[in-house]
Amino acid sequence: MLNTSEVVFLQLGAMAALAFYVAANLGANDVANSMGTSVGSKALTLQQAIIVAGILEFSGAVLFGQGVSETLATGVVNAQVFAAQPQVFLIGMVSVLIACGIWLQIATSRGLPVSSSHAVVGAIAGFSCVAAGINAVDWRTIGTISLTWVATPVASGALAALFYSVVKYSILDRPDPLSQMREWIPWLSAAMLSVFGIIVLPSVVDVALVQTGAIALAHDRFGWNLPIHDVVIGIGSIGAIALTLNSWKKLESVEKEEERRKKEEGRGDKGFGPSTNSSPTPTLRHSLIEQQMARFQVLSACFVAFSHGSNDVGNAVAPLAAIAYIRRTGSFPSEDFSVPLWILVVGGAGIVIGLAIWGKNVIATVGEKIIELQPSGGFCAELATATTVLLASRFGLPVSTSHALVGAVVGVGLIKAWKSVRLQTLLSIGSAWLVTIPIAAGLAAIIFSIAQSIGQF
Repeated sequence: MLNTSEVVFLQLGAMAALAFYVAANLGANDVANSMGTSVGSKALTLQQAIIVAGILEFSGAVLFGQGVSETLATGVVNAQVFAAQPQVFLIGMVSVLIACGIWLQIATSRGLPVSSSHAVVGAIAGFSCVAAGINAVDWRTIGTISLTWVATPVASGALAALFYSVVKYSILDRPDPLSQMREWIPWLSAAMLSVFGIIVLPSVVDVALVQTGAIALAHDRFGWNLPIHDVVIGIGSIGAIALTLNSWKKLESVEKEEERRKKEEGRGDKGFGPSTNSSPTPTLRHSLIEQQMARFQVLSACFVAFSHGSNDVGNAVAPLAAIAYIRRTGSFPSEDFSVPLWILVVGGAGIVIGLAIWGKNVIATVGEKIIELQPSGGFCAELATATTVLLASRFGLPVSTSHALVGAVVGVGLIKAWKSVRLQTLLSIGSAWLVTIPIAAGLAAIIFSIAQSIGQF
């Protein structure tokens, strides 16, 4: 016979396996947010994208995922309702894990990018209504999330259209795009490092310098008073300068190669009348420009993957953290309870495994089936996505990275060639968005009802 501690350990292990399953489906679906456009524009191969995203998603989830101070559980439900019955809430969170895992796997198998945040919110609302009635749900939060369905893709699409318009009319459509690219490299570097640096660097600096005591040591030993925001700005500035200098060096080698090609074409055409090779030159120049933009896009995709792992891992592990808290304390989790490191490792590992096994379906949808992308368009889409998510977080608005990226890809498509946007793909994605919350809610309600009828856990 197993003793009580062994039973609790086995139950918690089973819940960890469920959370791993949800994280795997989240990785397969949501990592398309960071890598879909890079694969679609051919800046990265699918295998390269999976390897890069796997490393950065896991690093972000494990190293910086513990910064979450407020979970979906305490934000969507009425805490007072479940404070007196934490075991009911525990059964509900198990139902949430199962429901979200099933729905995310269905969506991923069909290549549909859906919001894991919305799936978790819908599932929590579904079981809460069955468990304690309609008043157990914070409907104001649900309403805010619903509004972001429209606001997020529209805002991200508008920003992407603006960014791509600048790139298109200032670089791509100019008579000498390589020269224009040289002038714009510092601005592109500054824009990218500013947006992504604000998302990632504060967490990095906090963990690497503040929590380790490095800043306090510098103050005690040298008298340096280093505010975190100044450190972030300094690191970002150094990164932007380094990226600019490296890009200029790469562009210089490209310009020398183009000049060599021109000389060879000129020698080949001597004595034979007008050159027959003059027409491909604009195409060649645009190809060289896209090679330069691909470098920016790969770096931007890395930042998105890292920040996604640190932010969205909570969608998979927050229910598990709540379950572990109730098992340990016997009480409803408070708003400031922290996520243990082992739970973050479970979530990070699940994201990587899911991405490797199933990720290609959604990556192909976002990167290739909405519109054909080139690195210039992919870079603008990722920059717009990050900007939208950053602005929303500053105002405390819960948004979906999936919605933001799809809207950004459409925004680029409208400027590039609006007739090439595949409406059928958008209709399929939009339908998946609309049904995510009700389906997740229904599944969680059914699973919770079955668990309650069994009467045991």
